[in-house]
Amino acid sequence: MENIAVFGAGTIGSCQATLVIGHGLPCTVIGHSESGLARCQRAVEQNWDDLIANGLATQRNKTAALRLLTLSRQPEKLAGHTFVFEAVAEDAGTKQEVYKAIEQYAAPSAVIASCTSSIDAEILAELTARPAQLLIAHPFQPVHMLPLVEVVRHERTSGETVERTMRLLERLHRQTVVLNRSVPGFLVNRFAQALFRESIYLIEQGVTTAGDIDRAVKYAVGMRYASIGLLEYFDAVGFGLEKAIAENVYPDLCDVKSIQKTVLDGIASGKTGQAAGAGLYDWSGRDQDSFRLRKQAPYFDGVKEWDMPQ
Repeated sequence: MENIAVFGAGTIGSCQATLVIGHGLPCTVIGHSESGLARCQRAVEQNWDDLIANGLATQRNKTAALRLLTLSRQPEKLAGHTFVFEAVAEDAGTKQEVYKAIEQYAAPSAVIASCTSSIDAEILAELTARPAQLLIAHPFQPVHMLPLVEVVRHERTSGETVERTMRLLERLHRQTVVLNRSVPGFLVNRFAQALFRESIYLIEQGVTTAGDIDRAVKYAVGMRYASIGLLEYFDAVGFGLEKAIAENVYPDLCDVKSIQKTVLDGIASGKTGQAAGAGLYDWSGRDQDSFRLRKQAPYFDGVKEWDMPQ
């Protein structure tokens, strides 16, 4: 079994660590500041408290799992680690420094699995002296709950690196899709950006509201494709009918290539979303604990498969 570390103590890193220790495996988290590591510790504990509150874990599981967690500012703690999830800022310079530290201190055979959501795998490969051992393993928030990971290789990624990554992700009860080369946004974020763009367009055109768009997605789009898949549905409808629908809809779809006015106005006014208290919604009166629970609820059954420490 791989000896696992996470380089990065933010939201993704803390959830990745929760997943690893939740499967009874030791995990070392490397952060850049004591305050960041303290936030990471609190986030991991909150993740476990949420699992306990929903009957998915016990206090005994939490206590045993936390004993498997090591937090440190010292990259020297990577010694002996054979698999490192890189979860630092989306900045090539920052990642390059992290890769140098991994190369210096981790095992010579260590896989570097970047959690990047936006940087091309070929660009990342140029930042390390060991490109054959690097790939992207892009998770989705909340990382310890949502089961999909997009595995993205580049031209020089070795077959062994892919195989080891797939074995570990299977051990962590993850579902995977593999991309043989990078495209901007990989798969899921490409789909999401198309939906976001169309949604903002419909709001700006006065067609509907954010609330009604979310209801349409939650009670039709999301439920439908969760059960049978997007392209299974396409085949079920049939090419002929889909052609007729496309001929009516394609000409009217939003196809702007620039950032939309709603987003630019929100940035200018400071109404940038949940963290700011307002965005497309007014978040000031919303129950944040309830929202956090709703983000996790669809994935509760998957947690029941974990091999939790006792």
